[in-house]
Amino acid sequence: MDTKFSVALHILTMISESKETLSSQALAISVGTNASYIRKVIALLKNADLIHSQQGKTGYQLSKSPKKMTLLEIYYATQEINHISLFPVHQNSNPDCPVGKHIQGAVSPLFASAESQLEKELQVSFYWKQHILVSDTGI
Repeated sequence: MDTKFSVALHILTMISESKETLSSQALAISVGTNASYIRKVIALLKNADLIHSQQGKTGYQLSKSPKKMTLLEIYYATQEINHISLFPVHQNSNPDCPVGKHIQGAVSPLFASAESQLEKELQVSFYWKQHILVSDTGI
């Protein structure tokens, strides 16, 4: 798993809480990465209509209130998916093998349950989580 989700949360919190206009370079310094990676994550957030920018101006704004953003939609945006699928099962197991013919049926329900639980956990508002982050860090 990559870090785009946690970087997106960092970016969104910075945009939400900063009184200054933040460039991708300023965000990169805070995140501890390069500005091109920040721009890649920002493009994903823009494509999902979570943030926007004005042509000819530096900086970004949230497209909607953090109270109306969920961690799940941020996750979907950064992973470029619309359903969590963390545990794909190999498709070509040998049907003549005693393990191969049962493995998919044995692990698929477990994997689906874990993915469903993660989706439920990420349904919370970004604002709630972001508020805790800001309170704890003093941003």
